[in-house]
Amino acid sequence: MTTLENVEKICAMANISYEEAKAVLDAVDGDLLEAVISLEKQGKIQAPNGAGYFSSEKAAESKEVPPKTNSQENHYYNNKAENSFGSFVKKVWKFCLKIIHKGNINSFEVFKDMEVKASFPVTVLALLTIFAFWVTIPLMIIGLFFDLRYRFVGPDFKSDTINDAMNSAAEAADNLKKSINNM
Repeated sequence: MTTLENVEKICAMANISYEEAKAVLDAVDGDLLEAVISLEKQGKIQAPNGAGYFSSEKAAESKEVPPKTNSQENHYYNNKAENSFGSFVKKVWKFCLKIIHKGNINSFEVFKDMEVKASFPVTVLALLTIFAFWVTIPLMIIGLFFDLRYRFVGPDFKSDTINDAMNSAAEAADNLKKSINNM
């Protein structure tokens, strides 16, 4: 079925007259997608770069496939767009930016006798732990034996679970130090 709306869309895309647009739509039974493909084959609409291809040659012994309805085609193209590599990269990028933001608004503090000696974003601690763990982890453990304590501070650390674990590690270091001194 050819509608005025579809004729106007074809006229705008291909820069052709209403008469030509109506003729193309009538030839493909009002299917807008088929009309665009037909105009691409005629060279009246430029095909998108890298988005696909078509062949004017008939495929040898192709199987008959029932024609798709518009809702099936839209579902296919929407799923293809959702599953594309580009959308995956965008989702991963957004996730990484969210994690970096959370790491930057929260901080890791090193303190001794309730006086903060150093404070830096959790992102810095994560990078140091990933890329220089052979230095970072031993320094943190040695710091426990020199009465340094560690805690996480920020809007995402309302629960004291991780800070309780840090306090337990500090107490374990104190107990080990006391047992060594008692020997």
